[in-house]
Amino acid sequence: MIEISTEFDEEIPKWDVALEALVKEEYQKLGRALENGDFRRLANQYAIRFDDIMATLFELAMAGEWEYLETGGERREISRELVEKLYVNGRLDEGDLQDFNGGWRPRRLHSV
Repeated sequence: MIEISTEFDEEIPKWDVALEALVKEEYQKLGRALENGDFRRLANQYAIRFDDIMATLFELAMAGEWEYLETGGERREISRELVEKLYVNGRLDEGDLQDFNGGWRPRRLHSV
C-alpha cells in the first residue's frame, strides 16, 4: 500500500501560474507596462476569459509580485477589499475596470 504524506511545506500560489507566465512573457516581449487592451488581446488570442487574466493580476499584486501604476505613474495599492468591490456581479468585465486605465508590471524587475 502506498502512503501519501500530508506534509507539504511549499505554499501554493493563489493565482494561475500559467496565466502568470503568459502575462510576464507578454510584458518582456512588449517592454512596457501592460494595459487592459493587452489583456483583452491575449484573452481573445488564447481563448482565455479576460476575467481570469485580471483575477490572476489582482492576486499577483496583492502578493507583491506585480504592481498597478496609474496613468501618472504612481502605484495604486491593490487590496482584497478593492477586489471584492470590483466583483459585485461575480465576474469582472471591462466596465468594472473603467478606473484602471494605467498599466501593470512585475515588481521584481522594478523594485524601489
